[in-house]
Amino acid sequence: MMEIITAEQLMEYLGDYMLDAKPKEISEIQRLNYEQNMSDAMAILHKLQTGLDVNVKFTGVRVFEYTPECIVFDLLDIPLYHGWLVDPQIDDIVKAVGNCSYNQLVEKIISCKQSDNSELVSEGFVAEQFLNNTATQLTYHGLCELTSTVQEGELCVFFRNNHFSTMTKYKGLLYLLVTDQGFLTEEKVVWESLHNVDGDGNFCDSEFHLRPPSDPETVYRGQQDQIDQDYLMALSLQQEQQSQEINWEQIPEGISDLELAKKLQEEEDRRASQYYQEQEQAAAAAASASPQAQQSQPAQASPSSGRQSGNSERKRKEPREKDKEKEKDKNSCVIL
Repeated sequence: MMEIITAEQLMEYLGDYMLDAKPKEISEIQRLNYEQNMSDAMAILHKLQTGLDVNVKFTGVRVFEYTPECIVFDLLDIPLYHGWLVDPQIDDIVKAVGNCSYNQLVEKIISCKQSDNSELVSEGFVAEQFLNNTATQLTYHGLCELTSTVQEGELCVFFRNNHFSTMTKYKGLLYLLVTDQGFLTEEKVVWESLHNVDGDGNFCDSEFHLRPPSDPETVYRGQQDQIDQDYLMALSLQQEQQSQEINWEQIPEGISDLELAKKLQEEEDRRASQYYQEQEQAAAAAASASPQAQQSQPAQASPSSGRQSGNSERKRKEPREKDKEKEKDKNSCVIL
């Protein structure tokens, strides 16, 4: 019988592991620092069930802007990688992107567009083109750096297209753990190779032997359902992040903590209700879609396993550049 671990059990296991991993012989300053990091990590551990705020920088596969969420990876000693890098040989892009994180680069593009300086306008255009041309969030330079940096047999986490995937390296090749819903009944399919920026990886079993899916049609339908669920979840989290920016000026003076808590809880309940209504509508739409209509679409896969198989799916997931200004205040990457 298959053993099932609930999200609550997994959170308990992770919390226990971090407590057990506390260093024994450290100085008082190091102990206080570790306890603070532990407290910060415990406070955001529940977000693992919905999304973590990570913000890539385009200069290295291990380079992320520091956020409290990154502490979780440090305390668990789990390497976190991405492959969205600027090719250092392309000088104009290197200059335009600089040491910016993704959020900072979006803000820079908006600022440059509004500038009267032609050089800044040109720099903003180059940066915007870089984001457009690398919408898969993986470049060939990044893939080369990943291949050379990840150690043989290393288990790590790969961030791409707002999702985390388990990654390892076997005989010099990178592989991602297959977690798409469509592969739920494919017991022999475990890994997918990561050897180009456009997807199209090869499926393998636990021993890294080639193993194509036994029922591609069923797999595809499950993948499509997962895509719909991921997309709704991403929209819901984006709306939640935007609505969390409370206009404190509109809150009456003298309001009690209890009244404020009630107002916040009401807003949280409203967002939860809205999300589940959207999820039910998507499930109903997916159920009514005919297999013929699904087969006429290009093959796609859920980004929850880091897979991308076509630009049409990526454009649906990635925010269009014309929406970047609307996302300026959001400034976060949502992970499912």
